Amino acid sequence: MGEGTVLKTEDLNYRDGDLDCRGFLAFDETLQGKRPGILVVHEAWGLGDHAMERAQMLAKLGYVALAADMYGGRRQATDLPTAMGLIGDLRTNPKKLRARAGAAIAALKALPNVDGGKLAAIGFCFGGTTVLELARGGADLCGVVSFHGGLETAAPAEAGAVKAKVLVCTGADDPMIPPAQVVGFEEEMRQSGADWQVIAYGGTVHSFTNPHAGKVVALPGVVYNERSDKRSWATMRAFFDEIFGVS
Repeated sequence: MGEGTVLKTEDLNYRDGDLDCRGFLAFDETLQGKRPGILVVHEAWGLGDHAMERAQMLAKLGYVALAADMYGGRRQATDLPTAMGLIGDLRTNPKKLRARAGAAIAALKALPNVDGGKLAAIGFCFGGTTVLELARGGADLCGVVSFHGGLETAAPAEAGAVKAKVLVCTGADDPMIPPAQVVGFEEEMRQSGADWQVIAYGGTVHSFTNPHAGKVVALPGVVYNERSDKRSWATMRAFFDEIFGVS
């Protein structure tokens, strides 16, 4: 953190229809004026330490970051069946998933210290899938970044629909996102006319950005990779410099 930086964190309550959500907000209190806003979308386990830590890392870079609560009530899972139950039909209903994330975007955009014309979203695993759905649905974002997110969808992007620039960071050896899925996503992006890029990290599997990956629930093909974590974060930073016009 730079000299004089004062990191402010607080809960932010918002709603998606009848669902009460409790997000986690982080920003630097010393910065004046409106700043770009970044939505952070958590993994399948719910809004926990990983997404909140990333929000704070973004705040230290000068952004206003909101970690979304995609399940409401900040519910979390400690086992896979519970996680799958929390995801529910969000996995198969792109319209509902986009609306749930869109409610968080609206809450972020409404903050007085956020520049509503400079918004982006990042996500991890389930969150990566979520931010790609925002892009497919034509969300008014400058860019989205998916870290080890699923790339398939029940509602592919239509031609001209994707407004956000798209960055996908994926593990080249991720068993949950095999090469055929990556190829299919790339073809979808070509057909949509999106501004997109996919970066595959060698020797890297699923959840490579999360130091706690596989520790709570041991799953095959789920391992933290410090090298790929650092490389993908640096790529995201350069991407944000581009989309927000930082020279």
